[in-house]
Amino acid sequence: MSHHIVLHLVSDATGQTLDSVVRASIAQFSHAEVTCHRWNLIRTRSQLRRVLEAIEQDRGPVLSSVVDQRLQHELTIGCAHIKVRLVNVLDPVTAVLQDELGEKAIGRPGGQYVMDDAYFRRIDAMHFVLAHDDGQEIGGLSHADVILVGISRASKTPTSFYLANCGVKAANVPLIPDLPLPDELLHVPRPIVGLTIDPDVLISIRRHRLDVMGDRRSEMLLRTDNPYIDPERVEEEVRWARRLCARHGWPLVDVSRRSIEETSAAIMGLMADWEERRAAAHPA
Repeated sequence: MSHHIVLHLVSDATGQTLDSVVRASIAQFSHAEVTCHRWNLIRTRSQLRRVLEAIEQDRGPVLSSVVDQRLQHELTIGCAHIKVRLVNVLDPVTAVLQDELGEKAIGRPGGQYVMDDAYFRRIDAMHFVLAHDDGQEIGGLSHADVILVGISRASKTPTSFYLANCGVKAANVPLIPDLPLPDELLHVPRPIVGLTIDPDVLISIRRHRLDVMGDRRSEMLLRTDNPYIDPERVEEEVRWARRLCARHGWPLVDVSRRSIEETSAAIMGLMADWEERRAAAHPA
């Protein structure tokens, strides 16, 4: 039996922290039906009053990442007045850090979003992915932090963009049966990771892709004898790509049941392993 609740997410910044916490928490409940009301960039008393009025109209627990002490105090009083639960998700971690560092938190909204070196690395990585998506600009592979290879619809592009948001310059190169690999790929001194996928999952993804094209051409392409979605041909294509990666010593990450975030974490782990092996082979 499912249970429905309303959650109010109140932030004086973008609300991404609360979104991440809530997604991770809700995933632990198999019968949860949660309606989230997001109140972001709340930085004035008048804005907060309007939020509290809305919460009173549609009652439910309040999760907050407000760091401004004055607003946090008013939110606490307001939630107590209308009798709804309030949890500031940053408080426990901030308290631990204050105790350990012996320093009081500055309470700056959106303090994690600064235009520092890491920010500009992410921007550079995003530009790099755009220029090196799907085998473009092969000559620039040596500037990549990692190169992803895989057959069509193996999540190369979305994974590359997620890695870019982590500051990783990821190029991706398609593996196409009967077409030779680019010479640059075989000699580039960068880590190469193959993305593989279960054939049944791949067929489902490809069929959906063809279906959303929504024209007469897609009806033709959705025929079962189309090698793009023919089960036997797809299974052989997957096996071929796996053998190719094994032959070149490229580690594989199976994306069949992994989210983009999980796939990216596995890739970054393989990147770290590659750097350790290179450091061991070429000590300073």
